[in-house]
Amino acid sequence: MMNGTNDGRSPEDTDDRPRRPISVLEGNTLHTRLTRELGVHYPFVSAGMAFVALPPLVIAVSEAGGVGMLGAAPEPPPFLRARLQAIQAGTKRPYGVNFIVANAKGQDFTTREHIDVCLAERVPVVTFHWEAPPADWVKALKAAGTRVWLQVPSVEAAKQALALGADGLIAQGQQAAGHNRSTVPTLKLVREVRALSRDVTLLAAGGIADGLSAARALFHGADGVWVGTRMVASVEAHAHPGYKQRLVEGDAGDSDVTTLFGPEWPGPRMRVLRNRVVREWAGREDRVPSPPPPPERIGLTKLFPGMTGGDAPYPMPKFCSFVPTADTEGDLEEMAMPASGASMARIDGVLPAGQIVVEMMEHAHRVLSNPQGLEGDVEEDDRG
Repeated sequence: MMNGTNDGRSPEDTDDRPRRPISVLEGNTLHTRLTRELGVHYPFVSAGMAFVALPPLVIAVSEAGGVGMLGAAPEPPPFLRARLQAIQAGTKRPYGVNFIVANAKGQDFTTREHIDVCLAERVPVVTFHWEAPPADWVKALKAAGTRVWLQVPSVEAAKQALALGADGLIAQGQQAAGHNRSTVPTLKLVREVRALSRDVTLLAAGGIADGLSAARALFHGADGVWVGTRMVASVEAHAHPGYKQRLVEGDAGDSDVTTLFGPEWPGPRMRVLRNRVVREWAGREDRVPSPPPPPERIGLTKLFPGMTGGDAPYPMPKFCSFVPTADTEGDLEEMAMPASGASMARIDGVLPAGQIVVEMMEHAHRVLSNPQGLEGDVEEDDRG
């Protein structure tokens, strides 16, 4: 049965207290604000991970009833257009694009030209990560009917995103993999951001990799889940097979936060898998000599595979911030592999993306049918 209006409240629940649960169970399907707004089967969004979330993963997730997100690396706008057209050829269901708003070495990762491509291709959802996008980008996308979501690491960032007119917020908790500024556990951040507004879609990001963790996020106020590490360990993800296997073998204590990686983008904090180079230097970043210790080159990769001019080998320098993909050759023990320890504890194999979506959401449905025990934060892991 339906659990009230689009904000998840029953008609008599009119006070301003944070509400839970927001899920609606109907015909073995989870219904939330997210599923109603986009017309999808499941409140599941695959994280838009640069270099890893390419069209095959996007298509597989959307076809399974979730929302696949393209990870837009700092690539030329024509490459983005080609990726979008490949997605459109593979699915007619809702999908999105995730952009990084940042500048390194005088180059903006995302430009107005990228936004214009999204406008021309009528992308259903555009998300922004790291910095807030210019207000005119948000206005133009919303005017074209595109939903705009911002990833936020804190309540303050959420307030700024709402002031910009964001249609949705992605609450990135400290457990989340990759570039991450958050110091707040995922469920706590979800509750805090949910209390700001019931009128926007809210996704939970960080440590969500199975049905129980998804159900817990929905119970604590999220309208959907944003799933990264679990989707790297999928058949369709464009990640290196050794990277995927390390996620399967990893556990809760096997990730760390470091500023070690990034001659291409110096400074940002990343949650990564604890391999040899991370064990050696995490927490000692200020002691890394200049120039850095050998090897000078840790491998070769392709930044934009399948694109004319994008297949040229890219020599990966020491502490390269680019993740190892199916096109990468070199020493994985020297490379940045974004990973959530809390998610690795829940990953037991590399599976087809569609199977991951359906099994996670149907398990979440079963848990929410009898939500006893979901009130606390027992599944939170400060180690990430």
